[in-house]
Amino acid sequence: MAHATLTLTMPDSIWIQQISTDFPESSFRVLAAVPGSDTGFALVRIAGAETPVIVEAMEEHPQITELSLAQWSDDEATVHFETTAPLLLFSSRDSGMPIELPVEIQDGEATIDVTGSRERLAELAEQLENFGLQYRIDHVRERLHESQLLSDRQLEVIVAAVEAGYYDTPRRCSLTELADRLGIAKSTCSETLHRAEEGIIKRFVDDIPSVTEEGNLEAELSSP
Repeated sequence: MAHATLTLTMPDSIWIQQISTDFPESSFRVLAAVPGSDTGFALVRIAGAETPVIVEAMEEHPQITELSLAQWSDDEATVHFETTAPLLLFSSRDSGMPIELPVEIQDGEATIDVTGSRERLAELAEQLENFGLQYRIDHVRERLHESQLLSDRQLEVIVAAVEAGYYDTPRRCSLTELADRLGIAKSTCSETLHRAEEGIIKRFVDDIPSVTEEGNLEAELSSP
């Protein structure tokens, strides 16, 4: 499976784009959301000094057909609402690609995480474009299960090394002592540790977000 992080920009005609850019210091956190046939429903936490004004703007916006307050204070509110323009929900629904929650939206941009097959991710990219959502790719990587990262033997040696204090500073266990504890040759212990460390370090580096230029997710997914 592939995991992708994308930053989206909604069309200017959509309420969340208009309101979030009118109040760029405030944040909108989507806690739950579900698409209907023609509308969408969401539970959103709004945070910022202008929260009361934002709620009023949402109540008055023609694309918000229903709104109720679940929690309220001067600088934070949780609202449940229905909208006629849930473009992100429709993109997710029509591509069959669930979007991981919560989703953060601020100053016209939404950051989303999705995990699925590369075919589904490519379909999501197509649907985003169909609904007029611009996106840039922040990160795409393969999501591996731990069993695919290390062999059973490598995992056993790494765990033993950590428990013995081999990776402590200062080190509480030498390579010779670790090999003796495991009942293996020092050279075998060293090679097994090196291969395990290689896999862990490369995985760590792959997980570091790398910002790419705004581009086509389908092309990114098709690259080796």
